[in-house]
Amino acid sequence: MSDQPRLNSAPTPTAAADGSEASDIPIGLFRDCVALRDWLLSEGARLPESGDLLAGMAERLNDLGVPVDRATTAIDALHSDYSGVGRFWTREDGVSFRLFPHGEASEQALARSPFAQVFATGQWLILDLRETPDDLYSIVPELKGAGYTHYITVPLFFTNGTRNGVTFATRDPRGFGDDDLAILRFIVPTLSAVMEMRGLNARLDHVLRVYVGDGPHQAILAGFIRRGQVERIRSAILFADMRGYTHLTDALTPEASVELLNTYFDCLVPPIESEGGEVLKYMGDGLLAIFRESGDDLGGAAQGALTAAQAALRRVEEANRAGRFPTRIEIGIALHHGEAAYGNVGSGARLDFTVIGRDVNLASRLAKLNKVLSEPLLMSKPFVDFLWGDPELLGTHPLDGIAEEMAIYRPGKGG
Repeated sequence: MSDQPRLNSAPTPTAAADGSEASDIPIGLFRDCVALRDWLLSEGARLPESGDLLAGMAERLNDLGVPVDRATTAIDALHSDYSGVGRFWTREDGVSFRLFPHGEASEQALARSPFAQVFATGQWLILDLRETPDDLYSIVPELKGAGYTHYITVPLFFTNGTRNGVTFATRDPRGFGDDDLAILRFIVPTLSAVMEMRGLNARLDHVLRVYVGDGPHQAILAGFIRRGQVERIRSAILFADMRGYTHLTDALTPEASVELLNTYFDCLVPPIESEGGEVLKYMGDGLLAIFRESGDDLGGAAQGALTAAQAALRRVEEANRAGRFPTRIEIGIALHHGEAAYGNVGSGARLDFTVIGRDVNLASRLAKLNKVLSEPLLMSKPFVDFLWGDPELLGTHPLDGIAEEMAIYRPGKGG
């Protein structure tokens, strides 16, 4: 590296990288800089955790003589719980991360940060912290307190329009010199491309998981997308339905109806997931979930489904007592055991990855008996055959669209 004083010059925007940045790299380091770009595009792109990518890059920059003591990334996220992810690497503490919540607090934090300026200008921001007022950006006092001397903020604009960024800080008294800036300019476009690829994959994974469930999302990503393809799964099937939903929501605003449904599903979904179940479909006020059999299932799937159903009923009752619904609600849950099938149905370019099959239909028909029999929880004969307890028989009953009458049970007194 050069022994000349490190300068506070401003490189061109990331988007303007046109190959000319390569001419500024010290001749003896060019091969190593290309090796770092190759690492980012190959091994770095495939690392399981994005924090490992950040750490690996920072360590390799130090090997090149760039005195990076702190590096961070801020990446926009398409997530229902948070708006972005911040990852941090420091020489002494390694990797950590932070989630940025949706809402005004995150917007205000952005407005007080260097990212607000680089997003607006598209230019790199390089600060000599020894000459930077503490009140210029909210991060400045923290950086000074930790002994950093120079700080670089780089905007990364992805092709999907999102604004992201990376920062570098050093404690070196000379700061970042021209050679360091040339190396950073050389590798940042590649880093941006790799981060975008990883970010898009994460978005796709999350969105599919949110909207179709864990099992179906894995099947879709594995290429299970041709119309007519079907996958069969032996499982316990849970169908839940709110009674009188249409009448209940007739006087509610759409916003209040959505809040009602979310509160209702907050009672059902956590117990299902805690017992290993997968929610496959929300159908208005209804919910369909499965509990997959393991290799040598001896009732574990059925017992998990029953435990989840009973916990969900308790949570609904607790919510009723706490006044969390606009009026008292009642629900019915039906449990069946059989074969659930994923199928791609639709026409043209618009398909739906849905759950089909006789046993799924039977579970939904069974749920209609909840109101008829004034029972919140009903189980079919194929389901209780897998149970360890002693359920109570409620007789045999016809089910719409099912040729044979079905023996119907409810949990026993001790169940």
